[in-house]
Amino acid sequence: MLKKVPHTYVIVFFIIVIAAILTWILPGGEYVETTATTASGEEQIVMEYQQVESQPQTWQIFAAMFKGFENQAGIIVFILMIGGAFWIMNESKAIDVGIMSFLAFTKKIEHYKFFKAIGVNNIIIILIMLLFSVFGAVFGMSEETIAFIIILVPLAISMGYDSLVGVAMVFVAAGLGFAGAVLNPFTIGIAQGLADLPLFSGFEYRLFAWVIINIIGITYVLIYAHRVRKNPEKSLVYEDDEYWRQRSTAESGNINYYTSKTSWITYFIILAILGIFSYYYPSTEMTIGNASKVMPAVPVATLIYAIGGILALRKTVHLFVLHLLGTTILFLIIGVMGYQWYIMKIASLFFAMGIFSGIAMGNNADQITKLFLDGAKDIMGAALIVGLAGGIIAILQEGQVIDTILYKLSQGMQDFGRVASIGVMYFIQTVINIIIPSGSAKAALTMPIMAPFSDLIGISRQATVMAFQFGDGFTNMITPTSGVLIGVIGVAKIPYEKWVRWVWPLILILMVVGFLLLIPTVTMELNGF
Repeated sequence: MLKKVPHTYVIVFFIIVIAAILTWILPGGEYVETTATTASGEEQIVMEYQQVESQPQTWQIFAAMFKGFENQAGIIVFILMIGGAFWIMNESKAIDVGIMSFLAFTKKIEHYKFFKAIGVNNIIIILIMLLFSVFGAVFGMSEETIAFIIILVPLAISMGYDSLVGVAMVFVAAGLGFAGAVLNPFTIGIAQGLADLPLFSGFEYRLFAWVIINIIGITYVLIYAHRVRKNPEKSLVYEDDEYWRQRSTAESGNINYYTSKTSWITYFIILAILGIFSYYYPSTEMTIGNASKVMPAVPVATLIYAIGGILALRKTVHLFVLHLLGTTILFLIIGVMGYQWYIMKIASLFFAMGIFSGIAMGNNADQITKLFLDGAKDIMGAALIVGLAGGIIAILQEGQVIDTILYKLSQGMQDFGRVASIGVMYFIQTVINIIIPSGSAKAALTMPIMAPFSDLIGISRQATVMAFQFGDGFTNMITPTSGVLIGVIGVAKIPYEKWVRWVWPLILILMVVGFLLLIPTVTMELNGF
């Protein structure tokens, strides 16, 4: 008889205890900025490791959740606001209407030989995953994926799959793109800048690597999705998905289609607000990697809302709410790529969407408030686990051992050949990513050390950046210290141990492929390397 797997909270707390034990074993240390003179006589800033007094952690393990909440407050509030906003929208049954309409459309095109041969559902999964992978590769989509879990998990369930497939379509896809990082300014941009390389140089080989990584990831998801659809009980989360199956039982016959005066008033209020924004922001500089283009993004999005809103309201308010969701996603893209929005503004955007959805459906202020609180309550478990997971980092930081771990690992890079050295760099970045999941923070910490060291052992700095890129990307999908991962599976109601059982073969394959993709960077003449 198999032993019962501990609850996710128990697993994370156990990791906190292990982190506290490490603070008693490892010496304290930190990296400090110093200046060094190069052979040409120029001074440059380098990171130098220094030992400091150790800070063993004891009672702090019980304060770790508090500190984790402080450190991860942005993501936690983001989750609660997204949960409340989507609960208001879910109550309108608009997403049910959208899913049923979408599935009806796929059944119609399934009769065509081309779509029947490939499989409509396969095409849907591929296109959705490619979309989010592009988002991950271009502007580092990460925290934003949490908002889409509430849409794509019910869609996956309705298509005959499970919540793992729903999460894979958005979170894993964005992770594949993040690892490919063709034009990601938050990882490649920072790392190349610190390594004194032209911004986004080596684009061609990175694009090739992104294609390979996506082929592997999407194939893995398609194989699993096919197996689950053929026999749903083979799903690792079949019992856990009962929550989603119950939420997706609404049938079209149970929905009262209508368009009220309130929904028209809501339409014109939003149109007026967007009109004001269009006046003040007539043009936007949309940035993709190192390229940018000025365009009338806000006025165009406003025009799309105006036309689409009228067409939707002529049929039913449910389609208008769906159109409002589409407009929100459109402005999310404009905000991130044009105005560098982060989670506060994104959360505010979805919060406004939820409120206007409730008003359009004819709900009063008290009803909207109650629905929001119900949604926040429903998703509270995900927010709590993010705070608890943040405690792991807090313990390691307070114990002054994160930099020590980095320093000890870097010592393993001595006296190796080029292929072995790039492999060791890759391994070190991978291990560090489990401790420091933030790509930007890790780039700032490791690249000033790795880049000069690569010069000494005859490896191009571009190869070093790529080792950072892969080491930063793949384990984001499995490390318990990632607030985004914990938030995603918390929203999807997937226990952490089941997520690990599903994703670890993919991570292992990607890590091996990542190493193979690094070999040409030190053995071949590649553009930018």
